[in-house]
Amino acid sequence: MTIELSRPEALNAFDDDMCRVMADAIPVIARNPDIYIVALTSTGAKAFCAGGDVKALTEAARRDVELVRSYFRNEYALDWLLECFSKPSVSFINGICMGSGAGLTCFNTHRVAGENYKWAMPETAIGLFPDVGVAHVLARLPWPIGLYLGLTGRPIGRADAIWLGIATHAIDAGAYGNIWRGLSDADCVDPMLDGLHTPQAPGPVQGEIKFITDLFGAETLGGIFEALRSASGEAKAWADKTLADLLMKSPISLAITDRHIRTARRLDLRETLIQDYRLAVRCLEGKDFYEGVRAALVDKDQKPAWQIARIEDVPQSLVDDYFSSLGDGDLQLLSREDMQAARV
Repeated sequence: MTIELSRPEALNAFDDDMCRVMADAIPVIARNPDIYIVALTSTGAKAFCAGGDVKALTEAARRDVELVRSYFRNEYALDWLLECFSKPSVSFINGICMGSGAGLTCFNTHRVAGENYKWAMPETAIGLFPDVGVAHVLARLPWPIGLYLGLTGRPIGRADAIWLGIATHAIDAGAYGNIWRGLSDADCVDPMLDGLHTPQAPGPVQGEIKFITDLFGAETLGGIFEALRSASGEAKAWADKTLADLLMKSPISLAITDRHIRTARRLDLRETLIQDYRLAVRCLEGKDFYEGVRAALVDKDQKPAWQIARIEDVPQSLVDDYFSSLGDGDLQLLSREDMQAARV
């Protein structure tokens, strides 16, 4: 069974209609004994999925914020559904895979990276945070690489993705047609993909592991900033560039992202998604999400006026508020056991 993302004119940006179609299809597929595996593919040469349609989201939120809250609920529920899906699933990712695209693929059993693979969670640049459950993934990468990727939004190619386990196989897109035909004939997926996998030379992030470990290993976000500011020797140029990039991000987003990824180290995916929803609701209530999207995608001046200008000025009480329970409004997700009992 193939599910295809097909909005190439929008870089396959994921929207609520696509989410609902997938959420309806997955349980039906799970219960169909004639379907062995699900392949997740996309159309267009540039992107697998460039993320959610955040411009449309902010426009809609100004009219009806509850409608946009429902979008986040639906998407996070879909991510949990994909994690609990009882059959093999394989995503074929060639091009940009960011934000929602990462959420759609990270919980597949197999994640095939093509030659143009580019993966990132760049949400801190638009006043958001790494959501769709990906904080759970980032928190389990060799520490503190996931924290570094989440804070900076740095894109990685397939060599680093294979090294980190974000992708499982490196296979050029020219081979995808034969793989799909093999899967249609119920060929076993593991030997097929393993036989086509191309070993990768070390990627850029792997080459910078010492800088990342030394400068992002502090126990607090303030400690990371201090380490970057005081770096010397061979680390200084890298630290200066990284610091300059971070200073362009929303300070509130950086603060909640830092806590979110650290907290996710002791949460399961279901709990992480519930925390995602709390943060998303608070971002909709704040200023930075709207301002970040305006600066990046509407006016495109790349000069956001963040609610709080400096990371040092973000109060702990504000961060605590972002993480506080929504009470009866919290995201409701069945346990893994109940999901499996429902044959999803």
